[in-house]
Amino acid sequence: MIVQNFKDCENIKIDTFPYRGVIHEVKGISVRWLSKCGEDDMGTPEYGLRHFSAEPGGEIPVHNHFYHQTMYILSGRFECWQFDRETDALVSSKIVGPGDAIYIPSMEPHGMKNLSDTEPATFLCCIANVYEDE
Repeated sequence: MIVQNFKDCENIKIDTFPYRGVIHEVKGISVRWLSKCGEDDMGTPEYGLRHFSAEPGGEIPVHNHFYHQTMYILSGRFECWQFDRETDALVSSKIVGPGDAIYIPSMEPHGMKNLSDTEPATFLCCIANVYEDE
């Protein structure tokens, strides 16, 4: 068993994120890895729990990844976007706040933004690789 406070985990600022061969700017986002286990040969653990902080107006641009993820909003309000897997056209936009959970399946393009211009916002993000039988 490992017990730790999130404040004791390294706060890593995320400046960029690749998507479809293009590097996109990430605005005002940092992450603390609370736990992780395993390795997927691409630098991402098989399982992980992360604590994200978004500065006022902080934004994670459109991106996707192999792992499934569930985000749980702790504080603030976010606009979450879902994009079409083929065209990257906006499919849906949802406003979420404390107590809301958002599930993102593997490879679904998505992004989000802290809606406040004055207050930070936070969320937990659990990731897991799920391999289906072929």
